[in-house]
Amino acid sequence: MSGATGAADGTGRTGGSHGSANVSGQQQGGHTVTDTRQPPQPHHPPSAYAPPPPSGTPGSTPAAAAGVRRPRPAARTAPRTRKARLRVAKADPWSVMKVSFLLSIALGICTIIAVAVLWMVLDTIGVFSTVGSTISDATTSEGGKGGFDLVSFLSLPRVLTFTTVIAVIDVVLATALATLGAFIYNLSAGFVGGVELTLAEDE
Repeated sequence: MSGATGAADGTGRTGGSHGSANVSGQQQGGHTVTDTRQPPQPHHPPSAYAPPPPSGTPGSTPAAAAGVRRPRPAARTAPRTRKARLRVAKADPWSVMKVSFLLSIALGICTIIAVAVLWMVLDTIGVFSTVGSTISDATTSEGGKGGFDLVSFLSLPRVLTFTTVIAVIDVVLATALATLGAFIYNLSAGFVGGVELTLAEDE
């Protein structure tokens, strides 16, 4: 019992000495030392959205008041152009012949129609009659025989017949020459590689 009482007395004395030391430390030199440390504040994690401003703040919008994030405008990209470099290595003579045949027929029909329209326009304004009378007077002989009749020579059926013959000859020659040109191109492409083309496509 005496040992426990001694320990208690020692502890009391030690606590009293510490208390007196703290009091003396806070009142050293006649000045009172106060603890300026603030109590710990609760932790607030960072927010992805801005806090809404007060309702009475001027210039506030509904989107800002609701705390909605505005999407950023998409950046404008310049249009790109893709290019491909190709080479015509061979031309099929059969396909060239078919295409040239159809194109020459269309050209012949257009020629016949154009000649017929031109003849009717010239006949309407009196070109054939005026020129025909002049040529007839110039070619009339002294015996009173009639001269060259241009109007009967340049009649519409005769002109259309002559134009049709020219168109048929043109169809045959154009088809033959195009087919021959395809054969010649294939032979030359075997030596030089053919015609190169650059194709472009906008994205």
